[in-house]
This record gives sequence, structure tokens and C-alpha cells, in this order.
Amino acid sequence: MLLDTAWRGDPRAVGKLISTVESGRPDDERAVAAAAFPRTGRAWVLGVTGPPGAGKSSLVDRLVTLLRHRDERVAVVAVDPSSPFSGGAILGDRLRMQDHATDPGVFVRSMATRGQAGGLARATVGAVRVLDAAGWPWIVVETVGAGQVEIDVAQASDTTVVVVNPGWGDSVQAVKAGLLEIADVLVVNKADRPGADQAVRDLQLTLDLALEPPEWRPPVLCTTATTGEGIDGLWDAVERQRAFLHDGARLTRRRTARLAGELRRLVEAAAAAHASRRVSGPRFDALVADIAARHLDPLAAAERLLAE
Repeated sequence: MLLDTAWRGDPRAVGKLISTVESGRPDDERAVAAAAFPRTGRAWVLGVTGPPGAGKSSLVDRLVTLLRHRDERVAVVAVDPSSPFSGGAILGDRLRMQDHATDPGVFVRSMATRGQAGGLARATVGAVRVLDAAGWPWIVVETVGAGQVEIDVAQASDTTVVVVNPGWGDSVQAVKAGLLEIADVLVVNKADRPGADQAVRDLQLTLDLALEPPEWRPPVLCTTATTGEGIDGLWDAVERQRAFLHDGARLTRRRTARLAGELRRLVEAAAAAHASRRVSGPRFDALVADIAARHLDPLAAAERLLAE
């Protein structure tokens, strides 16, 4: 009953399914994934990432407003820092998006990172699938903004928007941050501040230095989210990149590569969990004792553990 209600787009049912995905109970997660996955692949997922203070939340708020003016329904998954007291999301993005709180065409969900690196919560991909299955045509995923390297968003998005500020850093720093490699659109936000033109030149220069020109060169745009300046241009760039992916089999290839990466990470995580169970207990201690007594070398001991 809950699944049927959620697939009809009921926001409370959708919220409950996302809570189930976040719960960490493997059986419940698997049940939701099995029900949702066959219904997915229809939504367009827009990832927004960048360093702290770049104005990502304000930019997302403006994009949501633009979509609603075009009568498009949109869901937002905002990954917030974890509260040091409850472990839950601090809900900063919900506070900043109060203008959409009563709009039935907007669904906003905050998720806590709970220590997860890469800018996303562990359950973000599952939450996006629930929203996709429930019929939301546009899903915006905003990363937490807790550090420079927040590249996991590219594994959950069809379009990745990287947001930086004037004075954020030179082109070498941009390369080190790993953000240019995942960007489909580059945005210099707070462009009313000094240094915006220099930031654009630095990013353009870095793109010029690429060893192999990419099929899609990320446009570098200026926005001022507080005033709305440049938002229409940003959305035009998103639409152009979307059309580019729809041309030929590019979108299928991108989504297939993302699924392959997800499967690889799941298998690696399961293997790591299995390995952690093997490196403790009486058998492990006995092998350590054999190594210490020089009866066995560490490589041979590892092979025995793996064989068992």
C-alpha cells in the first residue's frame, strides 16, 4: 500500500520510503530498491557541487523558482552536515527554501552525511531512485559543501554543475580539487564581487590545457544568485548539455557507466566488510602468532585467510 501511494506521488509516502532507505536496515533497503528500480530512468538529475560558501543553496533555490515558473515539478535532495548532537541533518537548505515550503510542485528532502566522504550521504542514490520512481521529472542533488573534493555527485547526476567563487583559487588549485573533471557546467557565483573575471579566465585556461579536447566542453558562466542574475543563462547551458547527451547514445553510455561504478562500489564495500570480519578472532590471532614465531610469512598467512 505504501509503495502504491508513493508511486502516485504522495509526498508523505515518498518521504517514508526515503526514510526507509536512510535507515540502514539492509532488508528494507533491498525491498525499496527492488520496487523502485524498474520504474526509474525517466527523471533528469542535476547535481550541484562546489566548495563551502560558494552559494550552492541560493543557486538551487533560484533554479527551483525558474522551473516552477515553467510549470515543472522538481524535487531537491540537499545533503547537509550532520548535527554533532543528533547525527541528523542540520536542515540548512530547508531553512533557505521556505518560499517553496507550501508548493505541492516542490519536494525538499535534507539528508545528513553521517561522516560520509565525497559530498553525498550514503543513501542519496537510493533517495533519488525513489523520487524518480514516484514521477518527479527534475531532481536536484546539492552536496554538503564540506570540503574541496566532492566528486561523488557525478556518480548520481546526469548534469553536474560545479560552483565556485571569485578568488576561489587559480587553475592549478581547480585541477587539484578534482572538480573540473566532473563538471558539465562551471559557474562563478557571486560574480558581483571583484575577481570574477579572473576566475573565469583561470577556469577557461585550465580547460584549454586539457590533453584531449572533450566531446563536451563545460561552459564557464557567471551568476549572482542573490539577485538572480545569470540564472537564465545557467539553465540554457543545462538544457544544451541535456540535448547533447540525448544526441546519439551518449546518455545511455553515461548512465550505464554510472551503474557499473555503483555495482563496483557495492561489491568492494561488501568485500571490505567480509575482509574486516576475517582479520579478527582466534584463527587470525593464531596466524599472527605463527608469523611472529617466523613459522609463516605474512603473504602466506593472508592467502590462507582468503582461501578459508
